[in-house]
Amino acid sequence: MALTKQDRRLRIRRRVRKRISGTVNKPRMSVFRSNKQIYVQLIDDVTAKTLVSVSSLNKDIAEKKGITKLDQAKFVGALIAKMSKKVGISTVLFDRNGYLYHGRVKSLAEAAREGGLKF
Repeated sequence: MALTKQDRRLRIRRRVRKRISGTVNKPRMSVFRSNKQIYVQLIDDVTAKTLVSVSSLNKDIAEKKGITKLDQAKFVGALIAKMSKKVGISTVLFDRNGYLYHGRVKSLAEAAREGGLKF
C-alpha cells in the first residue's frame, strides 16, 4: 500500500530529527507550513526552548494585503534573519520538517540566507 502524503512527510521528519539537534550556539530552524500561513522557530533542543519565532501572522506581514503566500514566506525569512541577529545567532541547522525544498520553504530559506543566516 502506498503512503499518504502526511505519512511520507512524517517518516521523513522522523528520519531527519534523528540526526539534527540544535544547541544554543547553533539552533535548529524548524519550518511549519499550513495552507494559509508559514511559521519558523529557532529551537535549542538541549534545553527544549524556543529562542526566536516568527510567522506570517506577525503584524508587519499580516497588515500587507494582497500579497502571495510565496511573498509572505520571503518576508518571514527576512524577519527571522533580522530577529536572530538581535539575539546573536548567525548559524543555524535547517529543518524543513519533511516538506520538499520547493516553493514557500525554498523562498523562506533563501530570504533567511540573504538576511545573513548561515546554514
